[in-house]
Amino acid sequence: MTTAARLAPPVPRPTVRLLRHLLPYWRRLLPAALAAAASDLAGAALMATAAWLITRAAEQPPLAAVSLAIVAVRALALGRGVLRYADRLLGHDGALRAVAGFRTLVYEALVPLAPAGTPAFRSGDLLTRLVDDVDAAQDLLLRVLVPASAALAVATAAIATTAVLLPEAGVLLGVLLTLAGLAVPTLVLTASHRTGRATKSARAELTTHTLDLTRGAADLAAYGALGRAEGRARSAAARIAALERRAALTTTLASTAVLLLQGAAVVGVTWLALRSHATGALPAVHLTVLAVLALVAFDALAPLPAAAQRFTEVRASAHRLAALFDTPPPVTEPTSPVPLPATGPLDVEITDLRVRHDPAAPPALDGLTLRIPAGRRVVLLGASGSGKSTLIATLMRFVPYEAGSVRVGGRELRDCAGAEVRRVVTGVTESAHVFHTTIRANLLLARPGATDTELRAVADRARLLDWIESLPDGWDTLLGEDGTAMSGGQRQRLLLARALLADPPVLVLDEPTEGLDPDSAAAVLADVLDATHGRTTLLVTHERAGLAAADEILTLDRGRLLP
Repeated sequence: MTTAARLAPPVPRPTVRLLRHLLPYWRRLLPAALAAAASDLAGAALMATAAWLITRAAEQPPLAAVSLAIVAVRALALGRGVLRYADRLLGHDGALRAVAGFRTLVYEALVPLAPAGTPAFRSGDLLTRLVDDVDAAQDLLLRVLVPASAALAVATAAIATTAVLLPEAGVLLGVLLTLAGLAVPTLVLTASHRTGRATKSARAELTTHTLDLTRGAADLAAYGALGRAEGRARSAAARIAALERRAALTTTLASTAVLLLQGAAVVGVTWLALRSHATGALPAVHLTVLAVLALVAFDALAPLPAAAQRFTEVRASAHRLAALFDTPPPVTEPTSPVPLPATGPLDVEITDLRVRHDPAAPPALDGLTLRIPAGRRVVLLGASGSGKSTLIATLMRFVPYEAGSVRVGGRELRDCAGAEVRRVVTGVTESAHVFHTTIRANLLLARPGATDTELRAVADRARLLDWIESLPDGWDTLLGEDGTAMSGGQRQRLLLARALLADPPVLVLDEPTEGLDPDSAAAVLADVLDATHGRTTLLVTHERAGLAAADEILTLDRGRLLP
């Protein structure tokens, strides 16, 4: 082992890392945990006090002797409901805020990986990590930590009270509560260790197959592979069902064990109390309180087997998220980043650029030299595989370059932070997505604070305003998944309008006419060049029609510009 390896701090376990990410939000969960513990304590105290009151009332004492207990029963009954409501309200508010913040961290970790780093993850598996695995953080807080803290508080109070009234009964109750609250959940964790990971993996596989079927049904049918794809999805669903049945059986057996321990505690504590009462050492009212307390003390422990079962799935999610966080970004961030100019347009100067996607592969760009003066629109033509998309990815700091220079606004890109580069250099990329929401919401992704006037202006420049205003729901029209409710030309114009609304100092447009017929492609390209007048624009395409308004047209072939 090297000296550096010995001195390096140990990497925390994935679940511990997940807790560290959630730690800033624990302040919001602490009141919920206290309310949950107080609610369960109020429930146990209510039952014990009511048992004392009934037994004492049977002795027909003066009303003043039981008046305090009567008030306590009323207060505990009302307080338990209020505390339970506070527990639910504060718990869900804190957990949802924690998940929202944590989801942002996951997206921030994912952005530097795109597009070069995400091929390691299937799209369905990545979707599962972004949704189900992140939601597991909420379960860790609400379904694991909060019930465990409440159970600990109730068990401690019950054991202490029982020990004060009858020490040997306190010892017995402590042993049985420890078995129910610690040993049984530990056995559930052990039995569910493999099941939790297998379930998460199977769900990710099912999501992947489902996306393949929904997005590629036509291609699968064309190649006669639709039946096999459906079979794989059904197999994954069957595997999930079998794993969930196994998990349910484990939880059921664990809950049964808790019930048996509860029965043993009631019988044992009652027997000890009866024996002590027979000798005159224990009053009758205390006997009843001990029996009831032994019964209700286990109610707070009842959720623990399910919490342990859920913790195994949370732990599996933590491992999957750790793999995402630990995936190294393809581009190394500078230790002291140089700021880029905040406003544009900016000039772009590329000199002798060489880029490889694989050290053993030939360069995708080799000796490329290109200058785009501020405010100029340059069109880069080239067939698929010529290096156009690689150039866009390099300009956006998604791909590193091994030689040459790329300067934007006079700053070398390798000296700038990736997030700031993508604020300055952005636009319509090859993987640009239209979300299943309204036209307005899709455009506001580029600038959430944009006014209706600004939205209308960019829609008009993208030749989209007349179509939007002709729709029955106008700006509130739902566009479907990836714009299925739009034509290809309308979808590309919407993406252009979103890029124009972002108003970056350097606008890049990667194949904005992909998938359109020649006439529609020519019309969209003409509109694009008209809408980008006066902006520093790099448009890469394989179409040649509709480029009359371009300031300069260049051709890229095998990573080099043709003379």
